[in-house]
Amino acid sequence: MEAGHPPPTAGQFVVVGGGIAGVTCAEQLAIHFPSEDILLITASPVIKAVTNFKQVSKVLEEFDVEEQPSTLLENRFPNIKVIESGVKQLKSEEHCVLTEDGNQHLYKKLCLCAGAKPKLICEGNPYVLGIRDTDSAQEFQKQLTKAKRIMIIGNGGIALELVYEIEGCEVIWVIKDKAIGNTFFDAGAAEFLTSKLIAEKSEAKIAQKRTRYTTEGRKKEAQTKGNAGNIGSALGPDWHEGLNLKGTKEFSHKIHIETMCEVKKIYLQEEFRISKKKSLTFPRDHHNQSVTTDKEIWPVYVELTNGKIYGCNFIVSATGVTPNTGPFLCGNNFDVGEDGGLKVNDHMHTSLPDIYAAGDICTASWEPSPVWQQMRLWTQARQMGWYAAKCMAAASVGESVDMDFSFELFAHVTKFFNYKVVLLGKYNAQGLGSDHELILRCTKGQEYIKAVLQNGRMMGAVLIGETDLEETFENLILNQMNLSAYGEDLLDPNIDIEDYFD
Repeated sequence: MEAGHPPPTAGQFVVVGGGIAGVTCAEQLAIHFPSEDILLITASPVIKAVTNFKQVSKVLEEFDVEEQPSTLLENRFPNIKVIESGVKQLKSEEHCVLTEDGNQHLYKKLCLCAGAKPKLICEGNPYVLGIRDTDSAQEFQKQLTKAKRIMIIGNGGIALELVYEIEGCEVIWVIKDKAIGNTFFDAGAAEFLTSKLIAEKSEAKIAQKRTRYTTEGRKKEAQTKGNAGNIGSALGPDWHEGLNLKGTKEFSHKIHIETMCEVKKIYLQEEFRISKKKSLTFPRDHHNQSVTTDKEIWPVYVELTNGKIYGCNFIVSATGVTPNTGPFLCGNNFDVGEDGGLKVNDHMHTSLPDIYAAGDICTASWEPSPVWQQMRLWTQARQMGWYAAKCMAAASVGESVDMDFSFELFAHVTKFFNYKVVLLGKYNAQGLGSDHELILRCTKGQEYIKAVLQNGRMMGAVLIGETDLEETFENLILNQMNLSAYGEDLLDPNIDIEDYFD
């Protein structure tokens, strides 16, 4: 900073967080203000960059996520300066960020994109692993090579993928819902996908196009700083690719699902022995209900709320995330949402002057469109980071900006079990109460289509497989056309809906 500047312009644009939201925000600011330095503060030596971006339709987008050394970002945008350090403290009154390396950075506008961390069912237990980023996924792979049985707790995307990808190891999957994938699917879609779990997986794995730059080389030094468990940004949708998820046993898929229960207590080996309780063997087949006590001695035992106890080599906690607000709350009067995120308005602005937030750390607190909801997903991190930069840029030159179109309709495309999955609007009838109807079409092993209607208008949809219906459905949800006349015919494969609506 040169001396002699009047104080207001002393600060810079500062972005905290090297994940998708932070990097997208910094890139956009760098484009808006090519002659100004944009500061990106990140605790991790690698950043997450969006590559191969494709706008699939009005609101659907596909992209890959790549881990890259931060120097690559600085090469692409010479006016982005990356500071590789954690944040120690935010002094919002003074418009100042203190970093762990002892430096202070004055900002005129600040965007907090520090992401979220996995909720662990139990802190500090060596047999409980949380999976959220590349480092934890690699740690998990190391543990898995020696494992005969593991337990997976949770029902989100990472749990779903894990269960499908793990081979040669018994898996006990504990979910608190009636059906798998509750955050993404209803029971019908879950059923459609689980049949694929039970069928043997085809040998030919589909090659994924995602390269990774890992932090292996840098990891040793990072670990010693005593912050081993808290850096690294979220995994991409193909995160398990390039990891060889094989346990020690030779068979392919052995999965047992315990539904509608949660973890009640975790015992280490010795505690369990003293407790004199009995643990169960892996349930072999559904017909033979005779329950037998497990002879094997396990390093850790889990008692579930349904009374069952299983021993295993380790437990994977995949039960969602908590926003990383840690270093920012102290001494600053942020409005915080029920989910622990920093509340932002429809311009991604927090409750404090000149401070914005985007991605997993924030809680959308505007009156949302009736077919949009916040979910802590990559697509939303990108959209929010992009929009936050636009809002910061406009505000700094005194202009106003319209709400971005991507918040009109919730849209997410991903892959589960090698099926393409598209989620639109209130795809699980979220918040619609009992006043809605579902129209379904399912071709086993090929596609599953569900439309959610309310008062004859489409409010959401789930499309699994190559249905080619995403644009049509997106339009029907956006234009709120009355579809009562079509009834069940809406999904009749012999009727080309698109002919009706152009």
